[in-house]
Amino acid sequence: MNAAQRTAALGQSLWLDNLSRSLIRDGMLAHHIAENGITGVTSNPSIFQNALASSPYYADDLTTLRASEPEPERRYEALVIPDIQAACDLLLPTFERSGGRDGYVSLEVAPKWAYDTTQTVEEAKRLSVAVNRRNLLVKVPGTAEGVQAFEALTALGINVNVTLLFSIAQSEAVFNAYIRGLTARAQAGADVRHSKAVASLFLSRVDTLVDKQLTAIGTSDALALRGKAAVAMAKLAYQRYQAIFHGEPFAALAQQGAAPQFLLWASTGVKNPDYSDLLYVEPLIGKETINTLPDKTLAALAEHGQPALQVEADIDQSTAQLAALARLGIDLDQVGLILQGEGVQSFEAAFQKLLQQTA
Repeated sequence: MNAAQRTAALGQSLWLDNLSRSLIRDGMLAHHIAENGITGVTSNPSIFQNALASSPYYADDLTTLRASEPEPERRYEALVIPDIQAACDLLLPTFERSGGRDGYVSLEVAPKWAYDTTQTVEEAKRLSVAVNRRNLLVKVPGTAEGVQAFEALTALGINVNVTLLFSIAQSEAVFNAYIRGLTARAQAGADVRHSKAVASLFLSRVDTLVDKQLTAIGTSDALALRGKAAVAMAKLAYQRYQAIFHGEPFAALAQQGAAPQFLLWASTGVKNPDYSDLLYVEPLIGKETINTLPDKTLAALAEHGQPALQVEADIDQSTAQLAALARLGIDLDQVGLILQGEGVQSFEAAFQKLLQQTA
C-alpha cells in the first residue's frame, strides 16, 4: 500500500477536493478510488469554475444549452449535475460497503443564499431531488442562517456537508444543530440510521490570516507561533467532537443508530511554501475524520507521507499554543467570522464567473 492507502487503513477517510468531467472520463477519479484510497469527493464553485475553463468535455453540451436554456444558473446545473451523478455512481460501491458511512459526493447550494435560511432549505431540497443519488451531500455554509437551514434539512432526512467553518465555536454550533435536527427527526418517528452529515473545518486560510497578524506583532514569541494556529485549532475541535459525539449529548441518538457528524479537514493545500506540504494532513490523521485533498496534496501524501494516528497527540501543546495566541490579542473566534465572510464572497465571485462562462 502507498501512504494514502495506509492513511485510509488507519480509519481516516480521504476525499478528493476536485471534480471535473475530465477526471471522470479520463479515468483519473476511478484510479484515485482504486489506487489512492479515495472514498469521497467534494466540489465548490471555484472547482467547477476551473473545470469548465480547463476541460474540453463541456463544449458540446454548453452549445446545446445556450440554445435551449435561457437561465444561466440552470445551464450551470445542467452541466455539473451529470458530473456529480457520475461521481456518485463511481463511489456507490464504497457507500454500500460502508453501510452509508462513506462514499459521498458534495454539491453546493448557490452562495447567494448563504444568509437566507428559507431559500437554502428550498434549494437543498431541489438539488437533492435533481441529483437523485443516495450518496449525495448538499453543501450548506456554516453561517448563522446556514446552520438553521442545516438543522431543518437534517430533520427532513437530507444529508449535508456544512462548509466554510473556520473556528472551534463555529464547528460546535454545527454539531449542536445536527443533534437538534436528528432529535426532531427521531421525535417525528423517522429513521435516523441513514442520516449523514460532515462539518468542514477550513485550515490553511486560518494560518494565512493569523500568520499576518503574528508577523505584524513581530516579537519572537509571536513569530514562533506562525503556522501553528490551524492544526492546534483542529486538534481541539476534534476533542470537542469526541466529547459531544462519544459523550452524553449524543448518547440517546447513538442508541437509535445515528452516526456522528464527522469533522472534515478542508483547505488542506499548503499556501506557504516554507511549510511542509503535508502540514494539514499528517498531524490530523485520526479515526472518524475526513481529509479532503487537492490533487497536489494527495500526490504528496501518496509519495512521501508518513501516516500515523496523530490527531489526539500533543493536545497540551495545542492548548498552550491557542492560549499564547489569545495572550497576543489574536481572537480565533473573530478570525473565524472574518474568514467565513470572505469565504462566502469568494465562492459567490467564483459562482458569478461560472455563470459568465455559461453565457
